[in-house]
Amino acid sequence: MPVRRATTWRELAAIQCGLIARRQLVQLGYHDHYTDSRVSAEQWQLVSDVVVCTTTGVLTREQLMWAGVLHAGPGSAIGGLTALERRGLRHWGRDEITVLLPKSHNLQPLEGVRFVETRRPIGLFATGRLPTWRAEPAALLYAGYAAGTSTALGLLAAVVQQRMTTPARLLEDLRRLHPLRRSRLFRASLQDVAAGSHSLAELGVARMCREQGLPLPDRQVRRADASGRLRYLDCVWHLADGTIVILEVDGGFHMEVAQWERDIRRERDLVTTGAVVLRCTTREVRDVPEEVAASLRAIGVGRSSA
Repeated sequence: MPVRRATTWRELAAIQCGLIARRQLVQLGYHDHYTDSRVSAEQWQLVSDVVVCTTTGVLTREQLMWAGVLHAGPGSAIGGLTALERRGLRHWGRDEITVLLPKSHNLQPLEGVRFVETRRPIGLFATGRLPTWRAEPAALLYAGYAAGTSTALGLLAAVVQQRMTTPARLLEDLRRLHPLRRSRLFRASLQDVAAGSHSLAELGVARMCREQGLPLPDRQVRRADASGRLRYLDCVWHLADGTIVILEVDGGFHMEVAQWERDIRRERDLVTTGAVVLRCTTREVRDVPEEVAASLRAIGVGRSSA
């Protein structure tokens, strides 16, 4: 059933979290003198030269999103990490609101809002009354122009880990967004995620293996330690001679004393089962992958893997 269109400013304000564009008021029959009188009486407040708020006080975050889209005008939409925030992404929040708009707009700035011009078909990827990009194109476009590769790959892994989407859906929208910076890297990384990589560290190892000519490991393998406890292992290679090689990739939290002691016990329990355990940091995988690969080759990975 089609949504009934607002016929009064109150109905429209209820839909748009209290924010209305001047052009919308004119379309409803409220001309500038009506708007100006409300603002002069301090019943409404000016948010920008083209947007008013029908409430007073500091704007809420949702109101600022509406203000950004209305300020940018028709054809704009919430994008980037803000779109992902609205879709439910956790731990990637930014204070600044991101609004996508078509290229060649001459737009006045709006405090708290970052306007991003794009030639992409904005409306094709937007849904909802407050136009918001779907998770897949929002993540891919942000990742394409993120400052660092690790940030880009971490975001794509996060949207899959948090069950917002799947690698297959991301790959489909990657095709729709062509051409996109880093698309070849994204395609390979998403295939790794689909194959079982669950973290940025595992994605880094998969990338290292491809670049250094090593076989891909099994990932998130369950293995019983010497005490019979099941462990989830980051990366495992089964060599032809029966040797099991385990690579544990440590992030910054592994430097905490309690975690460090748990890691030592974990490694000791694994080694007593006959496995060869190597450890490295996420920084090494990212910055000096050839050194990690050399250590793996030294114990037979790549020459005698089953």
